[in-house]
Amino acid sequence: MEARVSRRADRVASRAVAAVSPASAAGVRDRWRDLRKRVASAVLLLPAAILCIWLGAEAWTALLAAAMAVLAWEWVRLCGFSTRRLPGMAVPLAVLAGGTFAVAGAHGAALLLLLGGFVLVSGLARRVPLTGAAPATWLAFGVLYIGAAGVALIYLRGDEAVGRGNVLFLFLVVWASDIGAYLAGRTIGGPRLAPAISPNKTWSGAMGGLLSAVAAGAAAAYVIHPAPSGHVFLVTALLGLLTQAGDLFESWIKRRFQVKDSSSLIPGHGGLLDRLDGVLAAAPAAAVLALLLGRGVMLWH
Repeated sequence: MEARVSRRADRVASRAVAAVSPASAAGVRDRWRDLRKRVASAVLLLPAAILCIWLGAEAWTALLAAAMAVLAWEWVRLCGFSTRRLPGMAVPLAVLAGGTFAVAGAHGAALLLLLGGFVLVSGLARRVPLTGAAPATWLAFGVLYIGAAGVALIYLRGDEAVGRGNVLFLFLVVWASDIGAYLAGRTIGGPRLAPAISPNKTWSGAMGGLLSAVAAGAAAAYVIHPAPSGHVFLVTALLGLLTQAGDLFESWIKRRFQVKDSSSLIPGHGGLLDRLDGVLAAAPAAAVLALLLGRGVMLWH
């Protein structure tokens, strides 16, 4: 009697497992469905970025010019305008003009030019009412949002003594934050961080991103400069938090415009805005820190 009951219980349990397992397996596959594309994109993009940072200001400036142009194009498109005519055309022109001044060493003038570009684009956009287009201020904001980060990255790399190390440090912290948040969020899951802004982001992902940023930053600082100070943990934590804030901000912008990605340029990532949202937030802060510390000083000193 007990044996029959036991066999019956085993059959019931087996059926339950068989019914649940396919769904569970599908859930796991869905959770990591974009991983292969992400890895492939990273394998192509990260070495190119590191090579340009390493080669010097000229290669880095060329890469930045291309990146800023694409970012501006995505922003104008996101706002419902076109870069083929005004006012959308004025956004990449203002961003690239600011970058040109920054390359020449006139960083203050570059920021003033970006501010002037914001006013100009805003005025032009108000004169061209388009159905479905964002308000003029949103279009003009792209000049400051993208341009300020571009000027900051040019300023950081322009320091002949520590520019290479500081930019590498910044990007390694940002990349580690993104990777750590992705892996921890997909593996652990749990409560949502900001469901009204980005329903896929979790508190576990945020903590994983922050810890990864601090660990990678500390390791990079030790390799780049063998005697890092304790300030490295504060700096990496700040940059890691700003990276995640930039990610959330860009998610909020996409929700505002009701789009999933800024474009389909990068498989697994969407557009360049989706990939560089953390850099756009962290780079200006890193440049301000470098300005306060003075030329020739590592960010963590």
